[in-house]
Amino acid sequence: MSDTKICAVVGAGDFIGRAIALRFAREGYTIFAGRRNGDKLQPLRDEIEAMGGQCHIRSLDARKEDEISAFMEDAAIIGTLSAVIFNIGANVNFPVLDTTERVFRKVWEMACYSGFLTGREAARHMVPAGSGSIFFTGATASLRGGAGYAAFASAKFGLRGVAQSMARELGPKNIHVAHLIIDAAVDTEWVRGMIKERAGEDALNAMGTDDLLDPAAVGETYWQLHTQRRSAWTHELDIRPYGEKF
Repeated sequence: MSDTKICAVVGAGDFIGRAIALRFAREGYTIFAGRRNGDKLQPLRDEIEAMGGQCHIRSLDARKEDEISAFMEDAAIIGTLSAVIFNIGANVNFPVLDTTERVFRKVWEMACYSGFLTGREAARHMVPAGSGSIFFTGATASLRGGAGYAAFASAKFGLRGVAQSMARELGPKNIHVAHLIIDAAVDTEWVRGMIKERAGEDALNAMGTDDLLDPAAVGETYWQLHTQRRSAWTHELDIRPYGEKF
């Protein structure tokens, strides 16, 4: 078996997923990154390779069992699947009367069902190896359902349950499972644009550096979890910026 350590990111988006991948790459991990439209991952691969690291990118529909299975198998061929991050969001807002069966089912498939598939396929490789970390990205909706978020909240509630069950089952097998609640807006151009649209440019300009989550800081938190000693594993963690009111 190769001594190469693999960090696989399912839902390697442009912000949190990217930050996680870069943080693990800095520690010498080979990155396996998957998302819909995998060609969008080329800048991430270029950045990691410029650092002297390795990054494999894939177009991936995490709702498809065979695609998730093949993704993990390909990663395991190269090295030891040491960390697997499930980072698919599926955050949508629909009034309940406008929430179609298709919307509800699709959001559940993306935010819950695909998390189950990812965790199970990761465990298939980690249990025989006797180690590994499986981390699930949650949201405010993991804890409470807001108006217009029936589909999203139910899926995120479900993902939290998957994570809790897996933590109890796999912890004794030396697999660290954790659920991370991202309970704030992440500092992205899209979020800043939404703030400007809803509250105005003055409100946006009044925001300080501690009012939004820095993706790099979130990536650092995932790394810290991965390196925890098992005598004090964290199984759920909520993350919010200093300026967030809660």
